[in-house]
This record gives sequence, structure tokens and C-alpha cells, in this order.
Amino acid sequence: MSHLEWAESQLAEIELLSSMFLNQEEFEITDQMALAELRENVEGSTDTPNSSRPQFIIKQRLDTGQTACVNEGNITVECTYPSEYPSVLPEVAVRSPELSRAQQTQLHVDLNRYLLENCQGDICVLSAVEWVRDNGHLYIIKSRSFTVMESASQATPQVFTRLWIYSHHIYNKIKRKSILEWSKELGLSGFSMPGKPGIVCVEGLQGPCEEFWSRVKVLTWKKIMIRHREDVTLDSQGMVVETGESMDSLCRFTGFEEAMFDPHGNRGNHMDLGQLYQFLNDKGCSNVFQLYFGVEGR
Repeated sequence: MSHLEWAESQLAEIELLSSMFLNQEEFEITDQMALAELRENVEGSTDTPNSSRPQFIIKQRLDTGQTACVNEGNITVECTYPSEYPSVLPEVAVRSPELSRAQQTQLHVDLNRYLLENCQGDICVLSAVEWVRDNGHLYIIKSRSFTVMESASQATPQVFTRLWIYSHHIYNKIKRKSILEWSKELGLSGFSMPGKPGIVCVEGLQGPCEEFWSRVKVLTWKKIMIRHREDVTLDSQGMVVETGESMDSLCRFTGFEEAMFDPHGNRGNHMDLGQLYQFLNDKGCSNVFQLYFGVEGR
């Protein structure tokens, strides 16, 4: 397929979805500029790739069917089109506050398998939404047993964790927004640096940190990994076992922020690594610079 054919398929699917989900509470275009560029390319018959990618969110009420024990709630399907879609699968992330970490991961695995087996080469967002609507409640039911087990373990000693995450790049606006929202939701501090490469640091109790990582890693990335982690054991009162200090004494960051360091390059996607090193040094974390880049900062 040509770039124009890809763009025509993408625009046709967005218009179909817009006709099916009539209000913003159900269907929201999160990047109107990308949609405008897509429409302009199609109407002008321009066979060049878009410089940005259309992104949208579809929200649905759970179809409980015969499972009346499942409380009503929202499932959100977030979608981003790669420029070659539908020749390649779209980036799809599913979120619900009723999903446990393990079941959210399993849902993404099963959904991706379904799309690969049934929708490769065809527009498939509606198929993904219908699959989630028909199957999402099954993962929520399984999540309930996880919640019970997690509650039983709360009395055990906890661990303070700091995760240093490396990504080949972080451009996507939905991903950047999710990183900020999830860190706030989970009560984590730290920062994210978009661009190429992308860096994310989160710190807090181990459970929320692992939950954050489980959500982030199932999104579509060219490359993402935990480059380094720090774990400190706390007693049942939340104090550091070795020193008796409070957990707050371990935190290097106050709140969570998206940090930009003099963006430059043709796409404004490279950061000044000298400024990054100074930022890390000010936070007492200068040692991780070498772990990321293989050289000592200055």
C-alpha cells in the first residue's frame, strides 16, 4: 500500500468510529492537529507520510452480560495509528481501574494475539473495541482474587523502590500523558524525559512501582527496559530497617514531572545531556548517568 492508501484507510476508520460513538464521552480525538494533517493529505491526494500520528480514546461501559456480580465501570481503549497502518497493527492500550496488574497484562497479550490472528492488514480498531467489550469482564472477575490476596499481604514489611526506565524514544502524547497520570494515581514521585532516548524514573513503595512498570511495559515500544533499580527494606511501620529513618528520607524527588532539557534537533526530540546530568546531580543521582549512557557526566 502507498502512504496515500494508508491515510485513506485511517481517515475512513476514524469517520466510521465517529459515526458510531457520537459524543466526546465515548470517543475523543486527542490530537486534532494530526487528524487535520491526515485529512489534508487525503483530500489533496498527497502520497507522503504524516509528520504526526492520529490518536484517539474510546470509552465504554462494561458489558456484564450474565456476570451480575461485576460492578459497572469504564473500560478505556487508547489507540495510536502508526503511519503504515493498517499494514501493521495499531498501538492499542486498554485501561480500567478494576483490572489488576496481572490481568491487565494478560488482557493485552490476548488482545494482541487476537488482532494478529484475525486482523493483520485490515482496519481493526472496531474489532479490538468489540473484543474488549465482550471479554473485558472476564479479566475483572479474575482481578478480584488478586485484590483479596494483595490485601492479606499488606501487614508484611514493605520495600521502597526506585526504578530507572530506559526507552529508545518517547514521543507519543498519549504515552506521555499516561506516564504522568499513572504516577499521580499511584502516588509515585520522579520524572520523565521525553524525546530520544526517553528516560523515566519512579520511586515509592514497591507495589505501586511494579504496577506502574506493568502498565508502561505493555504499551507498544521500539525498546524499553528497567536499566537500574534500587530497593530498600522497610519495617512494618514504614521505617528504613538499617537506619531507622522514615521512608521520606529516601525520596530524591518531590512529586512527578515531565522534564525537558533544551530540546533540539530537526524534530526537537533530543535533549541536552549536560543539563540532564546537572539535574541528576542536583537530585543526588548522578551515578545513573553512566548506567544510561556509558560515560561519566559533567
